[in-house]
Amino acid sequence: MKIGVDIRCLMDKYYSGISEFTYNLFQHLFKIDSQNQYLLFYNSAQQSKVPDFPFTNVSFKEFTYPNKLFNLSMRFLKLTEVDKLIGGVDLFLIPSFLFLNLSVDCKKLLIVHDLSFELYPEFFTPKRRLWHKLIGPKEFCRQADKIVAISENTKNDIVNLYGTDPEKIAVVYQGINDIFSQKVSGEQKETVKKKYQLPERYVFYLGNLEPRKNIKSLILAFEKLTNPSVHLVIAGYQAWKYQDIYQLWQKSKAKDRIKFLGYVNALDKPALYSLAKVFVYPSIYEGFGLPPVEAMACGTPVITSFNSSLPEAAGTAGLMIDPYNINDLTQAINQVLTDQALAQELARRGLEHSQKFNGAQQAEKFLAIINSLS
Repeated sequence: MKIGVDIRCLMDKYYSGISEFTYNLFQHLFKIDSQNQYLLFYNSAQQSKVPDFPFTNVSFKEFTYPNKLFNLSMRFLKLTEVDKLIGGVDLFLIPSFLFLNLSVDCKKLLIVHDLSFELYPEFFTPKRRLWHKLIGPKEFCRQADKIVAISENTKNDIVNLYGTDPEKIAVVYQGINDIFSQKVSGEQKETVKKKYQLPERYVFYLGNLEPRKNIKSLILAFEKLTNPSVHLVIAGYQAWKYQDIYQLWQKSKAKDRIKFLGYVNALDKPALYSLAKVFVYPSIYEGFGLPPVEAMACGTPVITSFNSSLPEAAGTAGLMIDPYNINDLTQAINQVLTDQALAQELARRGLEHSQKFNGAQQAEKFLAIINSLS
């Protein structure tokens, strides 16, 4: 088959959930599939950069149209059909919701990560809410021949919110990058520790800085810890509506023990996880929730929320909390920090559980879905 692929999400300067999932999936998919031909589409009027996929059956289709005019021609005027623009394909793979128009006779495979914008619009800026409305996610789901949801929770959301036939939706979990399954050397740890000037004992959070991630509750819970030798380290890209987080930090009585790293290099993440005493991810809602699984693969005890898809991601290997209960979160953190036997058991269970999310295995499942559409 000739398969068109929209890789515009891989043009992001800072990778997070969707871009990380897409990059990791394609790295494994192209390694195991030498039969299908992949045409990778992207467009930008500005100078842009996309990852290199050095496989003989993978080629790039770059265009340099002004984005606003290009999006207008697709979404409202229906003048541009991307599958024909790149030379015609049998199937088009859509990794995320972006402005896109495809011909009626082109088969469509859509990946849906989450519907947080439908369930929690208050967590988004007015501009992002308008953007999602103009994109038309429900229409994407209706037009798709097959949908891949990244969790059972996301599948249920698509069925419940959009009335989609559940038989149309397959679940393929996110696979973790291979770097998290490799042992971190002492030298790597020391290099990263020095690079970020990390404290000896710290509670760790990694993810975008945005309201849905519930970082303010993490700061409030951390303030209640009585051990002055423990620090809180927060890493992640400033996404949107993050200013309140910094305002709370500035007023915090534990301000001197809270450190923001900003966006961190992917290669540094395994050491950052490994050096932490506990990883805490108190998110309000996730389509899957990759950071807790990454932390588990690095042998770090995990605390996360008992909601949305996080019980699927963490299984019984994580300590589950109510993200709205700050005392519950404080108690859980304190428990892991003071009970060495519990911390070791969580680390052991986490390592075992993380093996279920092998990137190559998830790519095999995805390829089977692709081939079923031939």
